[in-house]
Amino acid sequence: MKSTDVRALSADQLNDELAKLKKEQFNLRFQRATGQLEKTSRVREIRRDIARIKTIARQKLAAEAKA
Repeated sequence: MKSTDVRALSADQLNDELAKLKKEQFNLRFQRATGQLEKTSRVREIRRDIARIKTIARQKLAAEAKA
């Protein structure tokens, strides 16, 4: 997920996307623990996407507070 795509989302959409990614992260951790994880790089991608969404959501919140 690109940061330009994330910036285009509203606050509600960001929260929905964050919840979806956290659920996927849980499932990937579970697969890794049971030895069923095939695409190990996906764990890293998900972690970075979560960080990206949290960062942009925080920036939007700060911009609203300033205005």
